[in-house]
Amino acid sequence: MASLLKELPSMSTLLAAYASFSAMAMLIRTVLNEMIPKPLQKFITSKFSDLISNHFSTNFTFIIEERWHAVYNETFRAIEVYLPTRIGPRTDKLVIGSNDPNNLTALPKRSIPADCKIIDEFEGMTLEWTLHVRESDKYYIPDRKCFHLTCKKRVREKVEEKYLRHIAETAQKILSKREKLNIYTYNQDRSRWESAIFKHPARFDTLAMEPELKQFIMDDLDSFVGRKDFFENVGRAWKRGYLLYGPPGTGKSSLVAAIANHMSYHVYDLQFQSVRNDAELRRILTSTTNRSILLIEDIDCSTKISEDRGKVKDEKQKEGEDGRLNRPSSIDPGVTLSGLLNFIDGLWSSCGNERIIIFTTNHKEKLDPALLRPGRMDVHIHMGYCTPPGFRKLAATYLGIKDDKLFTCIDDLLKSVEVTPAEVAQQLMIKSDEPEAALQCLIDFLNMKKDKVGEDVTQAGENEKKDGGDGVTQAKEAKDENEKKDAGKQSRKHDETETRSIYLT
Repeated sequence: MASLLKELPSMSTLLAAYASFSAMAMLIRTVLNEMIPKPLQKFITSKFSDLISNHFSTNFTFIIEERWHAVYNETFRAIEVYLPTRIGPRTDKLVIGSNDPNNLTALPKRSIPADCKIIDEFEGMTLEWTLHVRESDKYYIPDRKCFHLTCKKRVREKVEEKYLRHIAETAQKILSKREKLNIYTYNQDRSRWESAIFKHPARFDTLAMEPELKQFIMDDLDSFVGRKDFFENVGRAWKRGYLLYGPPGTGKSSLVAAIANHMSYHVYDLQFQSVRNDAELRRILTSTTNRSILLIEDIDCSTKISEDRGKVKDEKQKEGEDGRLNRPSSIDPGVTLSGLLNFIDGLWSSCGNERIIIFTTNHKEKLDPALLRPGRMDVHIHMGYCTPPGFRKLAATYLGIKDDKLFTCIDDLLKSVEVTPAEVAQQLMIKSDEPEAALQCLIDFLNMKKDKVGEDVTQAGENEKKDGGDGVTQAKEAKDENEKKDAGKQSRKHDETETRSIYLT
């Protein structure tokens, strides 16, 4: 034993050998870094790592990226919903927050931060999840996200066949029971949808609409939800298009909120000014979720793509005849009518299920006929001025009364004066704690509008009369036209009630 100990090198000899080996390794590393290009170094390193892992590692890693080809990866979305429910004691960090300004005391929601490890157990398997985020060099390109799922190689097939299906089914159950809805807006700078809690109080039972029209819309929505097999059998995408048109203040936005609450669908509010071109529009729309509403408000003034192409062509020809140059629009988002139609009713319309697309406009006549045909805007709903049934609904909602002696007077005034439900609601809110006073205020308001219409007609006649004989004739014609308009108002309102909803498919 003593002889063996004597043969061992001394500590100083070992340290000297280690120093020589380290210096040699550093010299070789420096030479290789100078002589071998970086891409080749990465290739050699990756191949060496693969060789080591294939022969010595027993783990296997699934990579689930945020986007799959040209659309959003539904598996990634399901994992985002599922993983926050699996956070346990071994989770080392967590992102929490709330986007509900109406409830400051609500418990914050959980989210998975980058590089956070989550351990899950399933049928005797231990699985490790990690979220990886690669920041983009360009501000208009979103960061790339992907989940890494690590398991043992021997259970890889079981994970694919059972575990991932379990995640999808669990996420679907969670989404079907969601209590809160979100409204999304597109952030052009960050190239992604951003959400806030959607808590609009509008419901179908609070809308100032004719009962028949209201029931028709609810029946159409309920029928749409239960007809998945029908849409597949007839070879159509499972979606529904609505056009809400009428004067401002007639309740188009409130109807959208009522539809969202009735269906429990998230709302994606898209402004064309935030879209650069058709390619970006396609990527934006394919990133929306199923069971959602795509809302495009005021399409007649949001973009030039909605205009009737025949009228635009005539205007351009007229400009050419007058010798004036065609000047581009001050707002040119780069979105074309073809790009929009391709997603609504073209090949890209099949990328997603159970979606409702709603357009609103104040001027239906300005829209291109291509937007109005069935398959794009399936149901046309005219949102007109306030009618007696609508007023009675507003009185029940704001004043808590279903009948009053003043209702008959108000009904008669509504038949002769054009007033929006928003204006009626505003008058009722002034003295909502005193129903009689509120109704009297509404009567005074309607009488004032009626008198103002008469004064405008009289003033127009006097102005034309001052201009001479031709003016007298024009004033008489204007007066006759207004009288004819007033005389036919009742019949016109009746026609609107009968044709307010045009069911196209």
